[in-house]
Amino acid sequence: MSVYRVIDVVGTSTTSWEEAAADAINTARQSVRDLRVAEVVKQDIHVGDGGELIYRTKIQLSFKYESQA
Repeated sequence: MSVYRVIDVVGTSTTSWEEAAADAINTARQSVRDLRVAEVVKQDIHVGDGGELIYRTKIQLSFKYESQA
């Protein structure tokens, strides 16, 4: 039997939604172990003060709880 937790993370990039997603996963991976699934749930673009486009990707990450032996 396994138990998983799901968290929402948002990555940003000035290049692409794919890079924003990868940034979100790679950053979360530094503090969350045993990531299992990453699901893109929303993508949007923020227009910065100077007119630059900032791609944002919201992802749901699931990871397995570890037993406290």
